[in-house]
Amino acid sequence: MKKYNKTPGLLTALIALTFSTQVSAQGLDSIKVVAPKAVLKKVSDQFKFTEGPAVDKKGNIFFTDQPNDKIWKYDLKGELSLFMDQTGRSNGLYFDKKGNIIACADLKNELWSIAPDKTTSVLMPGSLNGKGFNGPNDLWIDPKGGIYFTDPYYQRDYWERKSTEMDGMKVYYLPKDSKTPVVADDKLVQPNGIVGTPDGKHLFVADIRDNKTYKYDIAKDGSLSNRRLFVEQGSDGITLDSEGNLYLSGRGVTVYDRSGGKIGNIPVPSRWVGNLCFGGRDRKTLLITASESVYTLKMNYAGVE
Repeated sequence: MKKYNKTPGLLTALIALTFSTQVSAQGLDSIKVVAPKAVLKKVSDQFKFTEGPAVDKKGNIFFTDQPNDKIWKYDLKGELSLFMDQTGRSNGLYFDKKGNIIACADLKNELWSIAPDKTTSVLMPGSLNGKGFNGPNDLWIDPKGGIYFTDPYYQRDYWERKSTEMDGMKVYYLPKDSKTPVVADDKLVQPNGIVGTPDGKHLFVADIRDNKTYKYDIAKDGSLSNRRLFVEQGSDGITLDSEGNLYLSGRGVTVYDRSGGKIGNIPVPSRWVGNLCFGGRDRKTLLITASESVYTLKMNYAGVE
């Protein structure tokens, strides 16, 4: 998640003009993952900075407006409603098998479990070996219930501290039923977006500051090995579809096939795309959190999260 800065009016106009030009020149129909004649639809632009979308078993999508400390719900009817206020400054979200929202709550740098009735519990405290985490940002839950999360540092105006306590920005793994995470990779500059394959065999991590996205093998104990460069592009949030295509956010949405070949870029009229997630009954609706706005787009393939 980036810092949330307001976009000057002139820049907003230029973004809109660029978007119009890109769409007319390229057309969404030329991007094979997008459904024929699909149109990017704005759901709302009432937010300050949207992030962390996650889908429940039914296909409803929940996302955060972190500066306003809220979680919103986009349901199967296409209706938007406030799900929860006072969320611990939740950022990245993911649903566990029991239907709880697992949230990167960086008010105190914790991982929270939020039940459907909005009851909260702390899954992981905000420090490790006496040092506070930078600010858990994004997460993915493996088939065994273990949690991988990224811990970049983005200074928040609601923190008293003004610098990091940790020596570096890392990827961690929290085994199921444990409150103590282990370091999964400490050789990244600023890890951000994270997602794994449904079979639990591979993990993707975007190093946003180094402008790279990596792919790892996952061992039975949750440890990572065989890190290799997947694409020379970083990202804020990332997701996968059923064909193994990887979606990166930032300046629009850029899609790569399973071998790392670029499929195309979906332009979005916003200063920044923070994250994205598939939802709907068939999981073929891509919801895009784009700064103050949220958009949807019909796709050819279903998401796998």
